Amino acid sequence: MARPEPILKKGRLEAFSDGVLAIVITIMVLELKVPHAAEWGALLPILPVLLSYLLSFVYVGIHWNNHHHLLAAARHVDGAVLWANLHLLFWLSLIPFVTGWMGENEFAPVPTAAYGAILFMAAIAYAILQRAILATEPRDSALRRELGADLKGKLSPVLYLAAVAAALWLQPWIACALYVLVALMWIVPDRRSERAARAQPADES
Repeated sequence: MARPEPILKKGRLEAFSDGVLAIVITIMVLELKVPHAAEWGALLPILPVLLSYLLSFVYVGIHWNNHHHLLAAARHVDGAVLWANLHLLFWLSLIPFVTGWMGENEFAPVPTAAYGAILFMAAIAYAILQRAILATEPRDSALRRELGADLKGKLSPVLYLAAVAAALWLQPWIACALYVLVALMWIVPDRRSERAARAQPADES
């Protein structure tokens, strides 16, 4: 029996997601405490907080960028996609919490491991969202053709788990290096979704 054509429009999903991610970034920047002294040296005590904010800003930007291209390439959304998207936003909304925890405690093992755990869950949630969107696509869709084997998507969760282990049983700086490595892997938007979006005949949002 053929699956019924999804009737929900993706425009509201994109707008809601953009709003949530904008709030996530706003919460993170509001956590930065302004030094009372007007000297460069006054920034030293809050340097871990600034570095954790910078890393998280990049990660939120990566998720927003790839999310935007994925939704641009999708033709429709259905109820499963809506819930999968909410699942992703739930984990992304926890990034300000673990960012502040890690920064305030100067990259201590447990907060640094918790940071990696949230990134791991966000990566899994993004993969679930991809699968939910692909389930709405016809077999010959451009998005199906372009996604194919997802090496970075499969490697990233493994590196996050390695970082969590490193933070707890080795050195937190090793975990941070792995977080930076994964961010550098994703700093260029997912070209597969870009190509699929360009292949769409028209915006059906």
